[in-house]
Amino acid sequence: MIILKDILYKVTIERVLGNTAVAIRDINFDSRKVGLDDVFVAISGAISNGHDFIKKAIDQGALAIICEEIPSEIVNGITYVQVKDSHEALAVMADNYYENPSKDLKLVGVTGTNGKTTIATLLFNLFTAAGYETGLLSTVKIMVGKNQHKATHTTPDSLTINRYLREMVDAGVSFCFMEVSSHGIHQKRTEGLTFAGGIFTNLSHDHLDYHKDFKEYRDVKKKFFDDLPKSAFALVNVDDKNGMVMLQNTAAKKVTYALKSMADHKAQILENQLQGLLLKLDGQELWVKLIGNFNAYNVLAIYATAELLGLETIETLQLLSTLESVDGRFQYMISDNKVTAVVDYAHTPDALKNVLETINTIRTGNEKLITVVGCGGDRDAAKRPIMGKIAAQLSTKAIFTSDNPRTEQPDSIIEQIEAGVAPIDYKKTLSITDRKQAIKTACQLAEENDIILIAGKGHETYQEVNGERTDFDDFKIVKQLLTALNK
Repeated sequence: MIILKDILYKVTIERVLGNTAVAIRDINFDSRKVGLDDVFVAISGAISNGHDFIKKAIDQGALAIICEEIPSEIVNGITYVQVKDSHEALAVMADNYYENPSKDLKLVGVTGTNGKTTIATLLFNLFTAAGYETGLLSTVKIMVGKNQHKATHTTPDSLTINRYLREMVDAGVSFCFMEVSSHGIHQKRTEGLTFAGGIFTNLSHDHLDYHKDFKEYRDVKKKFFDDLPKSAFALVNVDDKNGMVMLQNTAAKKVTYALKSMADHKAQILENQLQGLLLKLDGQELWVKLIGNFNAYNVLAIYATAELLGLETIETLQLLSTLESVDGRFQYMISDNKVTAVVDYAHTPDALKNVLETINTIRTGNEKLITVVGCGGDRDAAKRPIMGKIAAQLSTKAIFTSDNPRTEQPDSIIEQIEAGVAPIDYKKTLSITDRKQAIKTACQLAEENDIILIAGKGHETYQEVNGERTDFDDFKIVKQLLTALNK
């Protein structure tokens, strides 16, 4: 049991009704999970408001309520604590409840529109290969050393973050690499955490369904760097014009990386092939198994981070050369009849453009590039026509299909994608609502040496339609279809 007042340390409290010197068992912000002697934190969410479930939490045994508005109906024997911001209170309480685990390891956050998963995951792989007990909090998975847990969000809720960080500390983990999303920053899920460093990758059109505009999206990312302590480092990509913005108000050590601009860490692409990249990195040649300009930036960020965290340069370079691509990030296979299929998570205009430009760079002759792409439902609709324009412009053939339509009509989403196609590119496009049929059509159209790109879902192993998830793995499906066609 923990005393309530001890986990309220550093929480901005406006009013208290009742006794904070009571022993509580656990913290919950989901009323369905509340048990006897728990504290319930009422949070206002996008879909529901936790304040509407205060009575239910008390009925299930909650001993204390943390809320932004104290309810009109007060129950005797219950402690009510009114706070300025429930999201912030939850994060600080979670940090205190799990005894501030982020202070007992080196936690590095990776933020930006694209590249977060690749950088965080490959840093985890590199430090693990270097012999360290390492942790990972990513979109794809959560790792505590060699133990894997399923991830549900890019940045988990603050209770989950601190629970896993405590597990990591108890397991002897020295370094943890964490994806930090704009949603996570805005909802203060990372509040109270002690970061040893932050990495900024790039910023482009995304999440404008959630943020009011691009400026708000950028400024939310910037807040992560504003809050870094003086003891931390802030590593930013200055080829992106927003890189220097991230550094404006940070107290952390400022470090830059770039391919084109003046920077502390520089890389140059010497060769770009389907088998990998030959880079000149801070003056030293390095071959990596990763592909494309965007991965040159990722490798450079990983290298610079390893240097900042104290790894020997020679060891870092050796380990970088052994790293494999992350699932669903330019993951490719070559069929028996020499058709190359690439699966990539590219779900933003900039990411799609980067992947298509990379493929066009490594194409050697008259191979066709057939792109299968869709856009997720209940998400930023403004990017749909932009992605349609890019896919049609940079592909030999673009097939528009469903991604995760969620609660939207798939055909309506596809119409919005089609709206962006330039008239000159109309004849290059097809629309097939069923994603598996779209992939099958791409496989049937492909001939020897052609390249198929399946974009948008990457590592995901499901498709979500009207709230139901069914098994769907782009990589497995294209592999099965190409194998069947070759028989």
